[in-house]
Amino acid sequence: MKDTPINYEVVQRHIQESKIRNIGKATIREIKRLINGIERETGEKFIRMEMGVPGLDPPQIGIQAEINALNSGVACVYPEIEGTPILKKEAARFVKLFLGIDVNEAHCVPTVGSMQGSFAAFLTLSRVHKEKDTTLFIDPGFPVHRQQHIVLGLKYESFDVYNYRGDKLKEKLESYLKKGNIHSILYSNPNNPSWVCLTDHELRIIGELANKHNVVILEDLAYFAMDFRKNYSRPGVPPHQPTVANYTNNYILLISSSKAFSYAGQRIGIMIVSDTVFDTKSPDLLRYFTTDLLGRALIYGTVYALSAGTSHSAQYALAAMLKAVNDGTYNFVDVVREYGEKAKVMKKLFTDNGFKIVYDKDENDPIADGFYFTVSYDGFTGEELIEELFYYGISAIALTITGSERKEGIRACVSLVRRPQFPALEYRLKKFYEQHPK
Repeated sequence: MKDTPINYEVVQRHIQESKIRNIGKATIREIKRLINGIERETGEKFIRMEMGVPGLDPPQIGIQAEINALNSGVACVYPEIEGTPILKKEAARFVKLFLGIDVNEAHCVPTVGSMQGSFAAFLTLSRVHKEKDTTLFIDPGFPVHRQQHIVLGLKYESFDVYNYRGDKLKEKLESYLKKGNIHSILYSNPNNPSWVCLTDHELRIIGELANKHNVVILEDLAYFAMDFRKNYSRPGVPPHQPTVANYTNNYILLISSSKAFSYAGQRIGIMIVSDTVFDTKSPDLLRYFTTDLLGRALIYGTVYALSAGTSHSAQYALAAMLKAVNDGTYNFVDVVREYGEKAKVMKKLFTDNGFKIVYDKDENDPIADGFYFTVSYDGFTGEELIEELFYYGISAIALTITGSERKEGIRACVSLVRRPQFPALEYRLKKFYEQHPK
């Protein structure tokens, strides 16, 4: 099939020259680099859905606070490893107002994005108890969390949550936890890539099993309050963003500035460590750290060794944004609601042209419209579909690299697709549909 929106020969040549054996298994950054080259040669812009990056302008509140901090001279001063007091204060307020839980300011630790938070947590938690050496991923999930384990030489196990919603989740989790080797469970909520949102019932199951088996829950809240089916935007007013912290004290929450505040470039996030986890003592920690206290090992052992703190000026930016949100003068959810509105339109364009939504339900409810959605097309695996869509100027990633068992699916991110591109997306999908009849 050579009559494609993007020159067939050019796409084919770039794929061959990339030396990537299977485009569908390529990393997100490899796909990005490949498409950049095709765009430069053809002059045609792709519908870019491979990168989960913000597509909105960052708040001036944060930018101005960071400028003020730099003008005050913080660039020449090392930040405290545990974080600046103002950020720790506003982080604790934020958790109270938007999650409804009380946390100790001292246990709110800035990190170089949530990715450093997860890296530090994985490394430290794997060394708390000798017999617990494995992380359990509730998949699908962010591919780089797997890469972090590979880099660190750590063990992990995983399962796709889609077939284990509701009460089925308990038995599935128990099948892993009863072995006694799991130190922590990681999931994102809302989920990257499926946009599944775990219910309170499911979070209760996870929390109660964490208590029973003494494992730490790593809750990735990169897409905080972005389940737009409910209004989580009012400080101190229910409903709150659902969290496992309502059902267990064995938790570390990873809160990112990248999506909720469109502040991805400054690499600033917050790791919220519960009192119970922070105050955990274990002599096994002394194999690697100078302390047997988990919280001190995490901050002054791991985070210190990784980066000696988090960008000083960016901490002031995040503190200012959190304060505005906490005070009710800035509604970040209203701003990012644009992602859900775009997703609704884009999903219809896909389904009108023969595609199917892969992860389509939260227990019995239709999935929300948000930052991501997943699609498939009869006759293609997800990996095959990724490569075929290149010729139509559409990019995404295959679900197989996220731990998903849905081999037919791909993940589409809406953030970088502009509304003026919708007609081009519709034309290209129609062309695909015409050339791949069912």
